[in-house]
Amino acid sequence: MKSDLEQPKQQAEQQVQGPEHELHGERAEEFAERLITIRRHLHRNPELSGEERETTASIRSWLEEEGVRIADEYVLRTGLVAEVGQGDGPVVALRADIDALPIQEETKLDFASQVDGKMHACGHDAHTAILIGAARLLKRRESTLPGKVRLIFQPSEEKATGARQVIQSGALSDVRAVFGLHNKPDLQVGTVGIREGALMAAADGFVVKVEGVGTHAAVPEAGIDPIVVAAHIVTALQAIVSRNVGAQESAVISVTKLHSGTAWNVIPDEAILDGTVRTFDEKVRARIRERFNQVVAGVAAAYGTRATVRWIQGPPAVVNDEALASVAEQVASQIGLNSIRPLPSPAGEDFSFYQKEVPGLFLFLGTSGPNEWHHPGFDVDERALPLGAHLLAALAEQALHNVQAHQE
Repeated sequence: MKSDLEQPKQQAEQQVQGPEHELHGERAEEFAERLITIRRHLHRNPELSGEERETTASIRSWLEEEGVRIADEYVLRTGLVAEVGQGDGPVVALRADIDALPIQEETKLDFASQVDGKMHACGHDAHTAILIGAARLLKRRESTLPGKVRLIFQPSEEKATGARQVIQSGALSDVRAVFGLHNKPDLQVGTVGIREGALMAAADGFVVKVEGVGTHAAVPEAGIDPIVVAAHIVTALQAIVSRNVGAQESAVISVTKLHSGTAWNVIPDEAILDGTVRTFDEKVRARIRERFNQVVAGVAAAYGTRATVRWIQGPPAVVNDEALASVAEQVASQIGLNSIRPLPSPAGEDFSFYQKEVPGLFLFLGTSGPNEWHHPGFDVDERALPLGAHLLAALAEQALHNVQAHQE
């Protein structure tokens, strides 16, 4: 049985309109310039997770200029929810993240960050501009929409807390499908990455504390060296993936910090190591956690001491709805985008929390960037902005028509 979000290709072709139609007389150049202006304003004025107050105020102002209703009934500390559409029809949602990163910008752009140590190094400024563009397009077609499109400008994606705030606000309670996208620097402008199933990884963290016995560095036999224990733990952890995860599965364990000691001639009494685990499957995720705890405890015991593990539960894997992926391929073709099936990314995304609530689809939008996400020289090719806006607007409209057709 087909999902009520899926539809035969020929029917989709009749309902999805190209960019020229969507603009309703507005020149494409003017539309693109508007989105570029918005993106550059946000880029100059980045705000970190949970601090996006001025960003939120700017988004509110831009949406109000378009006549878009702000849905203040969904209360968020930062970020906001808005709606386009009328009546009691179905509801679909579009989401953009709005927060920046604690990175010193090194792009030398004319519109580079004006805030020391803060930068939109993941392209959330572009995502926000794209969703405002989609709102602009949908507002011009509001009278023809067979339902409502909920626009979610989500805070705190980088800390993986924003999606849960949105869910707690009730903004997803009546939503039938949710769509989001992320810029992809290694894809060319005009290309969109669409993949059913796992697209991005579950992103968990860990902190391991090794208990040692301090002593003079010249007499190590009088103590228990936690640095040696920690080093062996780091090495042993690498065998978990190679010996406990199947060849057709995928996982990463990375130790990224190791802190111990205060002086060159003193063996310290503890060592602390931090890192991350990335997985695409919940069974693999659970298996690695179990083996991780066993390896840490076993290595520590072999050296006559103990170690404790604190897990930092991150967002689950982004797992795309198959029916929505099929619809997106049709829509992308109709608006002139080249769609590919990308490799899954080991990066994490809290969009996955939405997908635990309702069917969802997360896309990669090609932006021909010079550097990867979170790099101080990160940038996007702004030609991608209107393409992303058209894509999101068309996806929302198509999803509404599909749900309506199924109900009839």
